[in-house]
Amino acid sequence: MEQTEVMSKIVQQAHIDINEAADEKALQDVKVKYLGKKGSVTGLMKHMKDLPKEEKPAYGQKVNEVRQQIEKEIAERQEVLETERLNKQLEAESIDVTLPGRQIKLGAKHPLTRTIEEIEDLFLGLGYEIVNGYEVEQDYYNFEALNLPKSHPARDMQDSFYIEDEILMRTHTSPVQARTLEKKKGKGPVKIICPGKVYRRDSDDATHSHQFTQIEGLVVAENIKMSDLKGTLELVAKALFGEEREIRLRPSYFPFTEPSVEVDVSCFKCGGEGCNVCKQSGWIEILGSGMVHPNVLEMAGFDSNKYTGFAFGMGPDRIAMLKYGIEDIRHFYTNDVRFLEQFKSVEDRGDENARI
Repeated sequence: MEQTEVMSKIVQQAHIDINEAADEKALQDVKVKYLGKKGSVTGLMKHMKDLPKEEKPAYGQKVNEVRQQIEKEIAERQEVLETERLNKQLEAESIDVTLPGRQIKLGAKHPLTRTIEEIEDLFLGLGYEIVNGYEVEQDYYNFEALNLPKSHPARDMQDSFYIEDEILMRTHTSPVQARTLEKKKGKGPVKIICPGKVYRRDSDDATHSHQFTQIEGLVVAENIKMSDLKGTLELVAKALFGEEREIRLRPSYFPFTEPSVEVDVSCFKCGGEGCNVCKQSGWIEILGSGMVHPNVLEMAGFDSNKYTGFAFGMGPDRIAMLKYGIEDIRHFYTNDVRFLEQFKSVEDRGDENARI
């Protein structure tokens, strides 16, 4: 059979095979069959060696024309198959734009997070620095550096989560204060707040939890007086509970402050007349505070004759419960959506509606 006739038959059969290819994989198989290393068109070149020298250029040109013809038909078929595949995909993934939209539920800030951020913003505005520390702490910084010797009742193993003899889950954020004072190497001023989680062995009930949050503050500089502490606490009470609020200082005892005071705020519900929130007393306890004990300053390398300071500690959990009327502290940690949705602000709801 003449090679020209062979070429013609190859082109005719390739045309049939190309048009019968139902998908892109089948078309690839056809391409390999004719144009691959062992394909029909490639096989035509094997006859080149048997031809006279003068016939080889013409023969080679005809083989190239066959190759180009098949490549062209494969490319055209490839385009058709890709269009068909895309149309099927679009049909399968079609969206009925006339259907009503689905409302996407958005979260909102947790009431405890709101309270903590409100307190942080307040103190940042007063020039305080926010300092964080370790939740797993050394016994020295959690107790000894804060004037709590080994024999102190607050060191009782039943009150703390000890991991090793000298390592425990911090029982307050005061270790951050001790570490900060130590880093200052006896040079003031220091003006910080220390927010974070703390851990104590306690029964879980409506008002107690083994894990809760604290925000403690510390100011150390020259000529810091009790009046500076009182002025700061008055400002905090008014900012958190309303401009009409007043505070009351009651003598107390904390190992790391001397003198020490408990701080009450006039009841924001009854205005001091007596109600269920203030237990008919007209006052609500909100935090403990006092002047930094000289021993704490001296252990951190500060000259207690030159430097004085005040410290305070508040529980954002308790403040949030008072502000929002929450009766059970466990609601903060159970992640009940029904509870959390009650505290969406007007801004949150507006943002959510804007996204519908």
